[in-house]
Amino acid sequence: MASVLQLTDVSVVRDANAILKSVNWTVDDSERWVILGPNGAGKTTLLQLAAAQIHPTSGRVQVLDDTMGKADVFELRPRIGFASTALARRVPRDERVIDVVLTAAYSVTGRWNESYEEIDLRRAQRVLVEWKLDALENRRFGDLSDGEQKRVQIARSVMTDPELLLLDEPAASLDLGAREELLQLLGGFASATTSPAIVMVTHHVEEIPEGFTHALLLADGAIQAAGVLAEVITADNLSAAFGLPLVVTADNGRFTARAA
Repeated sequence: MASVLQLTDVSVVRDANAILKSVNWTVDDSERWVILGPNGAGKTTLLQLAAAQIHPTSGRVQVLDDTMGKADVFELRPRIGFASTALARRVPRDERVIDVVLTAAYSVTGRWNESYEEIDLRRAQRVLVEWKLDALENRRFGDLSDGEQKRVQIARSVMTDPELLLLDEPAASLDLGAREELLQLLGGFASATTSPAIVMVTHHVEEIPEGFTHALLLADGAIQAAGVLAEVITADNLSAAFGLPLVVTADNGRFTARAA
């Protein structure tokens, strides 16, 4: 196994507030990680570091063998798939679904005067099929349901065959049906040996898809637990991270949590 992400004694400080504190974490290319923790724990900041979107205040961040601060991030970022609500807000509402995915080839949002090859179009259409979006190819992005928009974001993020895939709360705000459809697709993708390393942020253990292998619990900017999924997603660990006695159950690779 090869490391695709390594953080060594990493801290992020903003306006004298420590958002992340001395984080040490390694992700290998065959691993699928979920990051959980309370609001304000530093989850999104950790994902932004992994996406080469921000630099640490101290410590070392290595992404795909490049060290932040020394690497050309404009060459590095296209090798990373990143799906987030913030990115979705930059997509023009009248953009066709096929173009939302296709423009990932140039790392832009909004089709303009770019020139695409036939291989790019075929790749985008294949990705739409894989994420059950082919019937929506010519629909406007702004007219889609939340669940459909989430799947389009993920389809865009895998368009360029990334070496690392980062997902920021992909199931947030979805109804039960849309959530389960998305998690089923994510579970299948995560289970494929050809898929890249995956890191996903979520607030709820119920949103962890099958096929994920590892978990990291953050609280107050520090790692509370990290490792194999079943060893981290426990009542004791989650109760400590969220500051509330919790009962955790597992069934066929899926988890639920409730107050004790």
